[in-house]
Amino acid sequence: MTSLKFGTSGLRGLVIELVGLPTYAHVRAFCAMLREDGVAGEVLIGRDLRSSSPLIAAQCAQAVADAGLAPIDCGAVPTPALALAAMSAGSPAIMVTGSHIPDDRNGLKFYRAEGEIDKSDEQRILALSAALGLSAAPDVSVKPPSRDVLAGYVARYARFFGRSLEGMTVGVYEHSSVGRDVIREVLSALGATPVSLGRSDRFIPVDTEALRPEDSELAACWAAEQKLDAIVSTDGDADRPLVADEAGLFLRGDLVGALTARFLGADAIVTPVTSNSALDRPGLFARVVRTRVGSPYVIAGMADVKKDGARIVIGFEANGGVLLGSAVTRGGKTLAALPTRDALLPILSTLSLARETSQPLSAIAAGARFAIALSNRLQEIPQERTAGLIARLDADDAAFRQQAFAAHGGVAARDRSDGLRLTLGSGSTVHFRASGNAPELRVYVEAPDRAQAERLMQEYLAFAAAQTQAG
Repeated sequence: MTSLKFGTSGLRGLVIELVGLPTYAHVRAFCAMLREDGVAGEVLIGRDLRSSSPLIAAQCAQAVADAGLAPIDCGAVPTPALALAAMSAGSPAIMVTGSHIPDDRNGLKFYRAEGEIDKSDEQRILALSAALGLSAAPDVSVKPPSRDVLAGYVARYARFFGRSLEGMTVGVYEHSSVGRDVIREVLSALGATPVSLGRSDRFIPVDTEALRPEDSELAACWAAEQKLDAIVSTDGDADRPLVADEAGLFLRGDLVGALTARFLGADAIVTPVTSNSALDRPGLFARVVRTRVGSPYVIAGMADVKKDGARIVIGFEANGGVLLGSAVTRGGKTLAALPTRDALLPILSTLSLARETSQPLSAIAAGARFAIALSNRLQEIPQERTAGLIARLDADDAAFRQQAFAAHGGVAARDRSDGLRLTLGSGSTVHFRASGNAPELRVYVEAPDRAQAERLMQEYLAFAAAQTQAG
């Protein structure tokens, strides 16, 4: 059985199962879909910094050329920068990235000229790939013309934010993010002093929803060693942000998303069921729409609320990636819509909010009064075992479910929107769901205070591990 599958955002799997014919066939199928829909011309191709990405990008270019379209090499660029360039040019695009997953995995993210493909497009690509009946991939020989797409991405934010970060000192945790140099450039353009931290020549799988302990320790040490207003970073392809306060404590991604929506004056937000329950607090936002996890679902939700008359629509996920569903005008400057996950917009919005209100990020975070929410994962858990655990917990016979949560008042309510979210009698929540991109079981908890949340996470990570190992 292959590891390749479309998940929450694009096709992903093991490198050894993606390189060669699988990459070639999927890209040929994507191009065939475009041709069926009357699309011709250029296809932009970008990549992240993981070791397999240059070869896979070259194989993508060969497939595009063989399909009769023109491949354009955009090099190593953030996913949102490639998406912006493609939308601006009216061209489709392919991003070679595995986002936050380990270096032995990679993926392909497909864009039409108007934005990310949707779930129906994914099914068409799979069907067309099978119909093409390709048995081998040719050797790579095409050398596509290159194009700089970073200048437009930098200019987009330099124009809108101006010198909004004048006087701030911001640490940039660079690791192996493809956006590390762009972040420093934009921070400087906005008046901040960027401080380079933790640059790496090897790929580091930074997951903004399940931070490695060493990432948190590094941030705390950097904040203690020098006076910083914040520390910022992203995942591998720079579509998910990380923002830490002046003490090096990372803010949750959904809080960063909410602060971005507040800064931009959103009257509607669209966010998955995994985002913090505090977002539903009356008076915080005029309209809150919950979706399944994954950018295609958030994008569909944004389109729906715009049809219903929402003026400024912001989508974001618990991982922090922000999708700008409509143009925003602030201070006489307009920022065009960019309905794909972006890390730079939430980083700049959160920092600008701190600068504008003259508050440290720690005070802004405390003032949001979010429930304490934690997320983590169990790796190398086959999805059938995750499905088995969820099925047992959701079965009509409640004995197993109630016994598992008896110490927390049993289960008061269930939400099956994506995986299984359980509201406990104590008022806390525990949520289990399979990752859409890797053999991982995601666990999310919410509780009134950090100590309770940490205990709940430890307890139900161990519970899930025991149940899935038992098969």
